[in-house]
Amino acid sequence: MNKDVVIIRGESVADVAAALAGESEIFIVHDVNVAATAASVAVALPAVKAVIGIETSEERKTMETAVELCERLLEADASRRALVLAIGGGITTDIAGFSASMYKRGIRYANIPTTLLAQVDAAIGGKTGVNLHGYKNMLGAFHMPEFTFLAPDALAGLPAKEVRCGLAEMLKTFLIGDADAYAAAISLLSGTKTLSGLRDFAVRAAEIKAEIVRRDPLEHGERAVLNLGHTFGHAIEHCSGGKIAHGEAVGKGIILAAKLSESLGLAEKGLAARLKADFEGAGLDVECPFGIKELAAAMKKDKKDGKFVLLRGIGKPVVMEVSGDDLCKCTK
Repeated sequence: MNKDVVIIRGESVADVAAALAGESEIFIVHDVNVAATAASVAVALPAVKAVIGIETSEERKTMETAVELCERLLEADASRRALVLAIGGGITTDIAGFSASMYKRGIRYANIPTTLLAQVDAAIGGKTGVNLHGYKNMLGAFHMPEFTFLAPDALAGLPAKEVRCGLAEMLKTFLIGDADAYAAAISLLSGTKTLSGLRDFAVRAAEIKAEIVRRDPLEHGERAVLNLGHTFGHAIEHCSGGKIAHGEAVGKGIILAAKLSESLGLAEKGLAARLKADFEGAGLDVECPFGIKELAAAMKKDKKDGKFVLLRGIGKPVVMEVSGDDLCKCTK
């Protein structure tokens, strides 16, 4: 995977036409919930050969769905020159990117994320995949998109729950990479949570992730810090049976990671309480409904193999393995 991480900032989703002007075969794959957005993009792109809607949920994020998508591409005569244009949230970009990585041993794809979470995290960096038996992204591939296109109108009508999910991932990125941006975002969020006010912060979060991925595209080192809150978060998602969404679970997981950081002596006392107050001020529910023993059982099957991203402080992440005894020090 030797492509650069390309972020394109546009004013409207229709602006993506300029980035795709030289394409001869475009196959749009979109979340059925954003069919209107997909249709407006298709009108602006003469090279579109097919528009394929898919149902998106963690339950549908499976190998079977990815294979079905490959079958649709085959039926539509997609060649090795084809480009898949994914329009939707993180589940859509994950499935579309993974299917593109498999189809004819790999074709190109690009992303137009339509959720805040996807704009700041999921659609950037080339991690694609599907779930296996309810465990997150256990099957997947590193397959870098040609670009990720960020446009404010792609987020029009985004439900409040989806905004909250994106806020958790955005704040996570600032916690690991930009203490000043974290403070500024919290200041803004304490007064307003409108998407218009968040645009510059979303772009900054996307840029931070892109910078980290450029330095470590295959997650052999530094890129692992992007998993802050995710080891706990994936377990929370699994234990909830999918009732707690990914971004919500990550927010809860970040607070647990901060508590664990304190219990291990990495962070000064009070960090977890500060982050909890910040997150709650931003409108996030960070209380975890599960005990550490229940979470630990789910974490045994997580692909992170017992590694946690912890904090020495805001902007100071550290990746380390944590023993079962030390994990038990982190309580609800």
